[in-house]
Amino acid sequence: MVGENMKPKIKIAEARTPDGGDMALYQHDRDFVIQVNGEDLMHSRQHESELELARLGCRHLAGCRSPCILIGGLGMGYTLRQALDMLGPRAKVVVAELLDAVVQWNREFLWALNDRPLDSDRVELETGDIVRIISRADRLFDAILLDVDNGPHALTDSGNRRIYSREGIQACRRALGEKGCLAVWSAEPSKKFEQLLMRCGLHARRFRVPAYKGSKSQSRFIWVAAEDEKILPPGGGEPIPPFFK
Repeated sequence: MVGENMKPKIKIAEARTPDGGDMALYQHDRDFVIQVNGEDLMHSRQHESELELARLGCRHLAGCRSPCILIGGLGMGYTLRQALDMLGPRAKVVVAELLDAVVQWNREFLWALNDRPLDSDRVELETGDIVRIISRADRLFDAILLDVDNGPHALTDSGNRRIYSREGIQACRRALGEKGCLAVWSAEPSKKFEQLLMRCGLHARRFRVPAYKGSKSQSRFIWVAAEDEKILPPGGGEPIPPFFK
């Protein structure tokens, strides 16, 4: 019998990023990997931080009858699945995804990872520039969960950096309700970004989370920010306040 490590890694789909990069979906036994220009962007085994993004970003919504949240970046559907499991039957979850290929791959190849979350009648899918989508909203969302590209250090599309700029964070703040919060996933730490959150008038906490369950060596980072400090989840690190001249 052929062992798991002997099974080939097969390219099952490919597409171009808006910047003209090569994006490909690979399957290795029951695992899936999305690569951009030969670098791993996401792996189905390393999804614990995507679950934590929803747990941290939606924690304040426990007991809320009909919350409305926005998920920026579909990925492999883990954050969406976790949010649906946490929120009630009257919730509305808007998913914004820039790349049509990622949506297609979720429907065609990745659906079994998370029990077809895009088929839920609580989900509304929007494709296109997330800054434009957020800019249309006015105090609409109870939570915005951002897992766009590789975090503030964009990998697949330079245009994604806009959502992590002052313009993007201010747009998020305007799109959130009074008791809403913003949760941001990142592959790397960034003091510059967390200080930007505070310069935009938000209270913030930084959480270091495992890339996959039980991992002590591979970490990801999640910032949770809000106008109302009381709704932030407990724990995490306190970002260093920026120096205001």
